[in-house]
Formats: sequence, structure tokens, C-alpha cells
Amino acid sequence: MPAPPVPATHRGGEAAALLQSFPPRTPSISWPQTEASREEVVDRLRKPPLRPARKEAHIQRMVGVHLLLGWLESLPGTTWQQRWNASPASVSYDGWREPVFAWAAAHGRPPGRAWSDAGLLALICADVIRPSMQWLAGNPSRHLRPALAATRDPGGFARLESDIPAHERATPNGSRAMKYIAQIVAACGGVDDIVVGDLLAHPKLQERSHGGSGPVRLAYTWLRNRGQFPPTAPVTLHSMTARTGPISPAGLIDRYRMRCRPIRDLLVDYLTERQPSVDFTTLNTIASHLGGLFWADLEHHHPDLDTLRLPTEISDAWKARVAVKTVRRRDPNGTIQTVTEPRRSAPGVKSTVRSFYLDLAQWALEEPERWGQWAAPCPISEAECGTKKLEQRQKSWSDQRTRERLPVLPVLVRTAERRLREARALLDSVDAVPPGSTITVDGKHYTLPKASYRVGGPAYIYDTNGVRRSPRTEEKHAFFAWATIEILRHTGIRIEELQELSHHSIIRYKLPTTGEVVPLLQIAPSKTDKERLLLVSPELADVLSAIVSRVRQADGAIPPIATYDGQERVWNAPMPVLYQWAVSGERRPISSNTIRRALNATLEASGLVDKHGKPLHFEPHDFRRIFITDAILNGLPPHIAQVIAGHESLNTTMGYAAIYPADAIEAHRAFIARRRQARPVEEYRVVTPEEWDEFLGHFERRKLALGECGRAYGTDCIHEHACVRCPVLIVSHSERSRLEEIEINLSDRISEAEREGWLGEVEGLRVSLVALQEKLAQLDARQQRRGSPVFLGVPTFDQLPGRATI
Repeated sequence: MPAPPVPATHRGGEAAALLQSFPPRTPSISWPQTEASREEVVDRLRKPPLRPARKEAHIQRMVGVHLLLGWLESLPGTTWQQRWNASPASVSYDGWREPVFAWAAAHGRPPGRAWSDAGLLALICADVIRPSMQWLAGNPSRHLRPALAATRDPGGFARLESDIPAHERATPNGSRAMKYIAQIVAACGGVDDIVVGDLLAHPKLQERSHGGSGPVRLAYTWLRNRGQFPPTAPVTLHSMTARTGPISPAGLIDRYRMRCRPIRDLLVDYLTERQPSVDFTTLNTIASHLGGLFWADLEHHHPDLDTLRLPTEISDAWKARVAVKTVRRRDPNGTIQTVTEPRRSAPGVKSTVRSFYLDLAQWALEEPERWGQWAAPCPISEAECGTKKLEQRQKSWSDQRTRERLPVLPVLVRTAERRLREARALLDSVDAVPPGSTITVDGKHYTLPKASYRVGGPAYIYDTNGVRRSPRTEEKHAFFAWATIEILRHTGIRIEELQELSHHSIIRYKLPTTGEVVPLLQIAPSKTDKERLLLVSPELADVLSAIVSRVRQADGAIPPIATYDGQERVWNAPMPVLYQWAVSGERRPISSNTIRRALNATLEASGLVDKHGKPLHFEPHDFRRIFITDAILNGLPPHIAQVIAGHESLNTTMGYAAIYPADAIEAHRAFIARRRQARPVEEYRVVTPEEWDEFLGHFERRKLALGECGRAYGTDCIHEHACVRCPVLIVSHSERSRLEEIEINLSDRISEAEREGWLGEVEGLRVSLVALQEKLAQLDARQQRRGSPVFLGVPTFDQLPGRATI
């Protein structure tokens, strides 16, 4: 049987959707300059600004222009652009000179590379021909941008340069960004006319190599910041080819290329029905379980299957397959082994499939015309979805991981502080000396390059082995590694909550008792929809202050930037997030992968190893477990830890706490001791016989003629023994006749009081009569409930199989 199909990927889906919303400009084939005659073109090139100042350069250009114009005249077309498009030279920059040289050789004209290049540049600057973006992207010439800026659109380039900081244009990325803008102008014209699609369609944007897509993204940021693009334009082109964007339920299911169209449509409808109540991550998981691990697997082994009513042998075989998975592992000798291991998510997959069947059954009752045909017996029982053993193994693994990392946390903290101190010392030394100098820091020698493209100092230096290092990048990573460790260990927040921290998250709170102002950290909801506030300790305040000082601009404000929600595949509104930095002139949020790499570098420098002697590995979530465990071990009540951690259930909090049974016993004993110290000593003495008799006598005095008094022990009667009016009187049904006699008596007394004019007496008697009638109504309702039959689902004798009534 062939291997199951690989699920289709939605990588780059956002870029494709944006290209539909923001298409690039369509290249023109006719405009006044390309419609000009040969004499008009030559005449324009002989005048400024198209005529270069150097005579030799002008001669070289004109020789090349005459060569290219003669070659183009031999091609079909009415304009120079049509002739260029008809030539094989317009397909790609590589080898474009070959047809020109072949024509020159056939007509007895000497070919020359310098002449042809200079002539083609002159024709582009004169807007006689406009090569395609694909052709221009392959042109490595460094003369195109300055030539176009001086001849084609000098005003547009001047306005653009005035809007860009000088230090950004002076970098290699800035220079390449200006070159790519010039390429767009050469292909479509006009700096101020560039649209979003021109940059989205730039061939360099698809490259992931160094120096490829970075300048295109920087050029986009420049043009967007100057207000050239509409507000709906994408925030950034960073990772454009990797982002998927929002995916519809149909897109999630169609990844698995199902054969049975009705089942495919059913799964799409099911996901659409579930979509409003779940987030995208959950919806994607459901689609993966139902579409990939369930139905695609069934179709792979049973191609003709078209019903949800699965025979027992088919469902049993599927359960056996989903319980394991095949993975590839690399051995120490470098060979790759294919092994089979248990699938940890198998109970979750079964639970999703069981929920799918049960949902269809329930919906079939509510909308039979839509879902009735799909209702089928569920092939998975509730017992098969049990996760108790898996949760126990997970708890054991989590506790062991926490116990291994909690004792070495101080070492990791000291290592982060040391790396930051060393990185800052190296950067300060580099900035204090001129280019080309040699410095010594911590006994190590470094050499600075003789020239620097950066206004603030060199981007790279070289150690004694010739290895290039970036002191600014190292200092940034060391700083945020230190800040991440400090924030996570002092707050226990999740990594996505760490990335969402903004300047607005730091608030002040005034204590109502003392009037003292304390700082609080507001954690935005990430995994749950509940916000929470954390008290900022002095240590945490120092870290937050250092981050704010670092990302704050010259005007004192933290720039708001848009962040990408990887869970929902959408862009968040611009916020002054704390975890941001400038990359190639663009303010970007720091990604979770960057944070993890910085943590791994700190761990590598610490030299910590696990019990097997391998390097110790920390995940950001390990700090959350460590925080909760350390807090509870030091006396923080678990329900307070639950609120701080933002958990829905106390069981979740206790699942994070790695506490030994002995620790639990000692903590409980210490709690009892503290409670006894706080409570009065008299509460812990031996009860006297008189107190015990008084306690028992309380229950004896609760017995009344109408029933029993329900007041609590140690309390007095609040109705001065007017029991008929008292709401805590528990009336016995056997005393109903007595209540009826009292009702008749009260009615007679009310009539007598009304007859005699005792109006005050009438009001009090009516209150007693209303209370009495309520008690009679309560007795009737209670007796009615006791006498009414309640069906518990147990069949009667005549409903048993094989029985019949006579």
C-alpha cells in the first residue's frame, strides 16, 4: 500500500492573500519616451541630465546606445519596449548580452561588454525601456541607483532620502534597500508611485539568505513610515513567506486531500460550527485529529470507506494504529533509525473523535434535516479516553524536571549576570576606540575593522582566530536573556504573556489602609481570558526599569509596534511592548525563538549538566513550575498561588508544584501550629462537663409543639418565641391540624379586633396569619413532592426482555 499523502502546507498563505488585496502595478508597453524615434532618443541622451560629466563615459554610453538601438530595430514591435520584450535578452539578466553580441558579429560591429552595459543603463535612465523586476533583481550593478536618482526621478529620490535617517541609509542594508527601490522605479516608474504590491512581488523577498529579503523589508518600512501606503497595508514584510495568516475550516481540512467528498464537507461544517467557541489553535488541533489522524488514516487503509458507521474490525485497527507513531532518530554514530514509540496524544485524539460522534448525535436531535444522516454509533467508549495514567506520568516527569532545575537556578542567574557584564564591557571598549584599533577585554584580543558602515560604531569585530563577532548583537541577546530569566523567575508568567508585556502593564496602586503607592504588573490574558495583577518586588522593578530605559526613544516614549499573534494568526493593534528591538532600521517584537536561543546560550555558558551528564536544558515554562513550587514550599497558600499563576483550577496549580509527601506533611503541621498561635488559647482546652451538658441541652430545647427550631447553637431566639412567624421553624406534617386550628383562631381574633377598632392588633395578627399560611403551603408542597413518582431510568418488570404481562 502506498504511503499516506503528506498534508499540504499553508506556508506563505498570507503573502498570497496580500498579493490579491495589493496587486503590483502592471508593466506598461507604451509611453512617450519608448514611442520616440531613434533620433529623438539619441538627442535626449546628448543633453543633461542624461549626459554624464565625463567625456569618456559619454562616449562609452553613446557607442552602447547605438549598438543596442540597432539591435532592437531588428526585432518586431512598434515601440522600443515591445522590441525589448520580444527579444530573448528580456527573460533573464544572465546571458542577456549573447543575442546582442551575436547580432553585432553578424553585422560587422565589434561587441563590447562595457559598451553594452553602459548603453543599456542609459536607455533605462532615459525611460526608453523598462526591464522586468525579475531581470533587474539579477542585475548586480552598483551604478543603477545613483544613475536613476540623478536622471529618472531626482525629486522623488530626494524626498525619500530626506524622510530616512542618515544612519539607516549608511548601512549595507540601507544601501541595498535604496537599490531595490531604484529597481522598482526602473521597472514601473516613480518613487512616489510605488505601491504595496511592487514590494510584495519583488523576487528578493522570497530569499531567506543573508542580504536577500532584509533590504526589501527595510525599503517597505521606509515607504510605509512616510505614509505612502494605505492603513490596511501589512505592518511588516518580516517572515512574510512563512506566515500562514487566518485559515478557514475548509483550508484546514483540505490539507489532507480526502477522497470522500461528503465526509470532507461534513468535517468542514463541523469545524465551522465549532469555530465561534474555540480559538484557532484548538480548531487546528481538532482538524488535525479528525482530518489527519482519523479520516485520512482510514481512507489510506480503506479507500472505499464513505460512512461513519465503522465496523468493529476497522475501528479496532484504527485504535491500534493511532496508539503508536513512527519517528526517525539519529544515533551517536550518525546513522538514522526509524523506530515506533507510543503516541502521547492518542487519548486526546480519541477524545476528539468521541466528541465528534457525540456532537453529531446531539445536533441530529436539534437539526435532523442537517445532521440526522450523519448520526452513528460512537466507536470509542468513555473508558478508552482515560488519561489518568498519562497524567500521572506527566506529573512525575514534570516534578522530576522541576526538582532537577530548582537547586541550580542561582547558578543560572549568576551566569546571566556575568554574560551581560562581559558583553557590555566588550561593547563599551569597542565604542571607545577608533576603527582599525586592537583592544583587550578580559584577557582576549580583538581587532576592529578599518572602516565602519555604522554611525554608532562597527557592526563586527574579529578575535585572535579571525572569527567575526558582533558585540552589539551579543550585548542585546545577553541583556534580554538576563531580563527573561529575572522576569520569569519572579513572576512565573508564560512566555506569550512575557512577549505581551507593555509599558501600560506597569501600573501604580494606592493601598487603602496606609496610602502607600506600590507598583503592580498587569498580565494580559493569553491562555485564558482572565487578567491578573502581580505585585512588583524591588528586584523585578529593577529589571523592568532597565528594559524601559533600553527601549525608550529620545522623546521618552516607547514606540508602539504591532505584534503577530501566532496562536490566532492575526496582527494585534500597535502597543508599546517591552520586548522589542531595532533590526535593520525596523522596530520588531522579539520572537519566542530568539528568547529560547538566548536562554540556551546562557545555559551553555553556565556548564550545568543533568543527572546523565548531558547539558541541562531549560524551557521558559520551567520557570513557571519553579516559581509555583518555590512559592508553595515557602508557605504561600495554594489558592493564592492559583490566583497569581492565573489557573482555572487549584488542581492545575498543585500539578505544577513538585512537592514531596514529607514536604506536604511538614507544611500541614506548620500550618496547624501557626493557626494555634493565632487563635485564642481557650479554644484548645478540654471541654468541661457543664459545657457539654449545655451543648446537648441546646438540641433538647429546640423541640417545640409545632416541630423543631432550626436556630444555630449559641444564638438566641430573634422572634421572642413567636414561632409561627419565625422562618427557621421546621414544622412537622403531623402538626398540620394544630396549624389549621391556629389559622381559625387568628381569623376570629382579626374579626374581633376589626369589630372593636383595635387597628394595631389587626396589623400584628395579619402578619402572623400570613406566616402561618406560608408554612401550610410549604407543608403541602413538601407532601406533594414526596407523593409524586420520579422515574430513575430503571425498567419495570414487564419491560424486561423475555417477559410479558399476563
